[in-house]
Amino acid sequence: MAIAIGGYSRLAKGFIDAAGPCRTSVDGIMPRLGRGSAGLMWQFFLTVLFVLIANTLLAAPPPVNPTDAVAFMSRLWTNAMDALKQKGDPVLRRTRFAELFHEDFDGPGIARFVVGPYWRTASPKEQQDFIKIFEDYVVFVYTARLGDFGGEHIDIRGTRSDGNGIIVSTAISGPRNTSPLKVDWRLVTDNGAYKINDIIVEGISMGVTQRSEFASVVQRNGGQLRGLIALMRQKTASAQ
Repeated sequence: MAIAIGGYSRLAKGFIDAAGPCRTSVDGIMPRLGRGSAGLMWQFFLTVLFVLIANTLLAAPPPVNPTDAVAFMSRLWTNAMDALKQKGDPVLRRTRFAELFHEDFDGPGIARFVVGPYWRTASPKEQQDFIKIFEDYVVFVYTARLGDFGGEHIDIRGTRSDGNGIIVSTAISGPRNTSPLKVDWRLVTDNGAYKINDIIVEGISMGVTQRSEFASVVQRNGGQLRGLIALMRQKTASAQ
């Protein structure tokens, strides 16, 4: 029993040292719990509880501001429409779209998500190569897909919290839409600035869809990320 009590005492001390801002509260409560085995056990479990609460509070994301999120989306939409208007100069159009993606999208975060578990097995160089080629690939694909985009209007209908970020709900209408298209934009904060982490079109996550497509390619290449990187380089080469 002495060994067990000593173990609880050392563990409790270790957690108290890690309690950080909550340490004063922990130290004030502990003397009231007694010195017996039951008291030391309670010291240990209460200290763990305090540490978990402290870490949760310290790790909490900064509060989102719906007004700022709406302003961000309005600015993004205006800039996107300006970029897509460059129909006579495809190089300029891609350049403007690349600037937009780099500034307002969480490129590295999206890149990590869309390759799923294969990210952890890739080498550091493969990870960096993929982040770079992923940005080029997105710019190449969506500049082409949105080639006829123009004259559309965005209606921002509301915002809601979503874990570490915020969802901005919109409806997009235009000359080719028989009814408004429901699009949700998931925003996260990066050094105090909003970045788009995912786009959900009519309930379908573009990130999840891309992840499924990329997983098939990686699986066909023996689970190696470099096979996907090579394919993406091949596809984007025509845009150079």
